[in-house]
Amino acid sequence: MYAESRPASRSLAAFTLLALLGYAGRAEAQQAVGSFERTLSVTGPVELEVSSGSGRIEVRAGQSGRVEIRARVTAGDWGLFRSRVSAQERVRRIEANPPIEQTGSRVRIGRIDDEDLRDHVSISYALVVPPETALSSKTGSGSHVIEGLRSVVTARSGSGSIRVRDAGGDVRATTGSGSISADTVGGSFSASSGSGSIDGMNVKGGISVKTGSGSVVVSQASGGQVEASSGSGSIELSGLRGGVRASTSSGTLRVQGEQTSDWRLSSSSGSVTIELAGKPAFSLDAHSSSGRINTQYPITVVGLVDPRQLRGTVNGGGPLLQVRTSSGGIRIR
Repeated sequence: MYAESRPASRSLAAFTLLALLGYAGRAEAQQAVGSFERTLSVTGPVELEVSSGSGRIEVRAGQSGRVEIRARVTAGDWGLFRSRVSAQERVRRIEANPPIEQTGSRVRIGRIDDEDLRDHVSISYALVVPPETALSSKTGSGSHVIEGLRSVVTARSGSGSIRVRDAGGDVRATTGSGSISADTVGGSFSASSGSGSIDGMNVKGGISVKTGSGSVVVSQASGGQVEASSGSGSIELSGLRGGVRASTSSGTLRVQGEQTSDWRLSSSSGSVTIELAGKPAFSLDAHSSSGRINTQYPITVVGLVDPRQLRGTVNGGGPLLQVRTSSGGIRIR
């Protein structure tokens, strides 16, 4: 009986030691908070690069000729994982010498070369910049909010949402885990999310969107090639005028617009609905493994009549309308 109790006693002692160490670590944890503000004078269009390891980035359009920077700095130490420089000292040094570099109209914000100062430090930025600013923004784990810029916007996040509004140029957004939304894009819209929804409203250029798990809702204001895919989620595309390639592994697919080039649409598990504007003329190739095909247009059929496969032409033929679904119906109206 005594021999059997010794391992239990040792386990209890080890557990108690770990608990005490964890308690001590929490008791010794330190956190320091600070801030800094700067205003830079610039001439002409600005090229801005801003980065943060784990902080929020907000960029809004203001007046020409100046870049206004406001930042909140947080530094911490947690138990045994302590930096060689105290949290208070790291914040003090960053406040005294903020990570801001300027060469003419090129501005870089957020690069910290000193490893001691980067350790367990989070900086969130709120920037007001000239409207004609080309932005490259990156955060490891934080969100983006970008509004009113007239030039190219490139935003990347390891795990955070990205929201862009009133962009005059191209928008390129990438996040590993988070949603992406863009409202009014004057150029093309490119978006990729590992796990999150993608919304793009009133996009005037081409569209290329992809998500591993989430819905896609995009509306186009003028012509341009459209590519959309979702590993697991529905896709809704509207206002299209150009070529389309869209696919979802699990979800419904709804496409509306004027077909001026080939459309290739597929859903592994979900229905496909197509709404065509104007007086369409197209060549149809539709197939559903387990669902019916319905169309409101008179079709000149090519080959055998089959409720799950339909090939033919509408109004003499034209661009290819190819539709595939493994589990779901097809409606064309």
